[in-house]
Amino acid sequence: MIFEDFNPSEDKLLKIIDNDGKVIQPDLFPEISDNTIVEAYKAMLFERVADEMAVSYQRQGRMFTYPPNKGQEAIHIAAGNVIRENDWFVPAFREVGLMLAKGVSMKEIFMYYNGNEQGSNFKNAPRVLPINVPIGTQLPHAVGIGYSIKYRKTDDIVFTYIGDGGTSEGDFSEALNFAGVWQVPVIFTIQNNQYAISVPVSTQTNSINLAVKSMAFGIPGIKVDGNDFFAMYLVYQKASEHARSGKGPVLIEALTYRCGAHTTSDDPSRYRTKEEEEKWELSDPMLRLKKFMEGKGIWKEDEEKLREQYKREIDNQFLEAENFTPYPLNDVFDYMYVEMPDDLKRQKEEYQQFLDWKGGRK
Repeated sequence: MIFEDFNPSEDKLLKIIDNDGKVIQPDLFPEISDNTIVEAYKAMLFERVADEMAVSYQRQGRMFTYPPNKGQEAIHIAAGNVIRENDWFVPAFREVGLMLAKGVSMKEIFMYYNGNEQGSNFKNAPRVLPINVPIGTQLPHAVGIGYSIKYRKTDDIVFTYIGDGGTSEGDFSEALNFAGVWQVPVIFTIQNNQYAISVPVSTQTNSINLAVKSMAFGIPGIKVDGNDFFAMYLVYQKASEHARSGKGPVLIEALTYRCGAHTTSDDPSRYRTKEEEEKWELSDPMLRLKKFMEGKGIWKEDEEKLREQYKREIDNQFLEAENFTPYPLNDVFDYMYVEMPDDLKRQKEEYQQFLDWKGGRK
């Protein structure tokens, strides 16, 4: 009933706690233990610390371009509490918390952003596709996986993600169209963080919201407060039940805010105001969840100690990634075609010359 009660055509927003952590919809509060809530906050804290450190490593020149996740942790960790081991996760590039929940290590994430292809070889994370930077191309893959699940008649489901800007890509519409026609078990999440790099949602679409796009494809859609952990937890529970029971896909619009830059190559001060950022800071998902826990008296941890513990763990993983054995040059070029075309041969030769030059400078 939740998808009917929050019909996106009426622009209703599913929200359970306010910015002060107070429950405003007690009838919708999910069944969740105090321990699960505390562990969820710890996971959100770990993601945020890892994210802050990743930006720092990049600024030190020790890592390549990185897309910050700060402010979107509630979406990732809520999904991480619902997704099962055999479920598939088809990411975009701003879902670090869910990658960690699925078993990906920060070492692997750091390796990826250091340009090492081994960073996409998730040894302890079953059914996780590599990070996908081209906008939207992962969604048809998710639908294809969903089709295979339906064909095999198993109860696995697929979680896949895209940003607000990605909803303007053809792949988004094509994926949702096929998902609706085939009734595949895929949960699509739009992380509406207000900007596609510098383009605001207001110039991205004339729709009343992004969740309403589900109606064109005949599938349920819902608009959720993406900074409300409990709202996200509830909607992922309901969406999972819907998909697992053979009722087909669901589209979730998670309303959130990208606190940092689009990537470390971006300067958000050029297209948004400090006043806007300060307004959204009041809706910080971690601040809201912590206020809830404090009000209920279930938060007993020393957060600074936790931060220091997480920093040591993350730094150790970064050092392992930074000092990882370089992968062979052939791994970059030899597996793209059965027979390497001439232009790729030239690129390989040029890159080998660069490596020789670089080695000669030491």
